[in-house]
Amino acid sequence: MPPAPRRRNTAPPREQLLAAAMATIAERGLDGLTMAGLGREVHMSSGHLLYYFRTKDELLLQTLEWSEEQLGARRRALLSGPGTAREQLDGYVGLYLPDGPGDPHWTLWLEVWNRSRNADDDARARQAAVEDAWHRDLVELLARGAAAGEFRPVDAGGFAARLRALLDGFSVHVAVGLPGTGRERALARVAEFVEESLLAR
Repeated sequence: MPPAPRRRNTAPPREQLLAAAMATIAERGLDGLTMAGLGREVHMSSGHLLYYFRTKDELLLQTLEWSEEQLGARRRALLSGPGTAREQLDGYVGLYLPDGPGDPHWTLWLEVWNRSRNADDDARARQAAVEDAWHRDLVELLARGAAAGEFRPVDAGGFAARLRALLDGFSVHVAVGLPGTGRERALARVAEFVEESLLAR
């Protein structure tokens, strides 16, 4: 009787690996994400994961890119759907800001930003591509709102840069749980800024 064929140790799909990494961050924080722990989750050796991703930095960046793919799809659906430009801008801000302290998406962003000091040019370019997608969508929304008479005419690129800097600042405060901050307060402060500086009178 011929021996039974050996089972091939096939790697799980990339989506499964990255979803498992994101779930680990959501459940145990960034410190809980290790190659060995992730390997146990997806039934792969840490050595196989290192071969797949090369470094933990690459794992984090790919997980961020995967997370941004999901969020980008929601953002595009929002901005191409019904509603006024102001309503869509409110929705954009809501997607941008963290849900609260320890938000896994923003936990990833903070770590990738921290590690970018030692990142190579390719990693920096990939990070910039993610940020540029948010910027382009906001610029287009501001231009569309101005054309419809909802927003004051502004330099859309410059205003988008200022608004995103404001959102980044509030997002860091919310994500790290800085006392006296929170998602609802950040939403209110951003709404005040929009009301004072952008809405047509």
